[in-house]
Amino acid sequence: MPWAIVCQAPAATLKEGPYRSGVRWIVDGMNVIGTRPNGWWNDRPQAMVALVDLLDRWASVSGERVTVVFERPPSTPIRSASIDIAYAPVAAPNSADDEIVRLVSLDARPHEICVVTSDRTLTERVRGMGASVQRSQRFRDLVDRRSPPGDVKGRRDR
Repeated sequence: MPWAIVCQAPAATLKEGPYRSGVRWIVDGMNVIGTRPNGWWNDRPQAMVALVDLLDRWASVSGERVTVVFERPPSTPIRSASIDIAYAPVAAPNSADDEIVRLVSLDARPHEICVVTSDRTLTERVRGMGASVQRSQRFRDLVDRRSPPGDVKGRRDR
């Protein structure tokens, strides 16, 4: 049965049935990766690929619009069939946060955006612009449970 993750205060919830939330999700990529102490720091590019794969599977089944933002691209490009991948124009501390704020500011309907992050400063910035926020851990738990297994679509080019 189709499902969607609904971004609402105080936490995301699941809604079963023929439903698409209508929310545009902007995901703070490294913040979500950091919710799993699985050694990702030993292979940061692979952790980025794994997150893109997970979000790609979720978006392709749910129909949700997703943009994941990273501080800098890995040396080998990451591709996705269903989501947008964005990078900060200059790699620097908090540059991904600044790129997320820029994306929210450019959107004519920021109230239809849900930013996934656990960064307090970023949360305050995007809420001040009208966007909703979902904590990274909660979002990751829901997406992990609801993403179908199968072919990996988002891959680094070889």
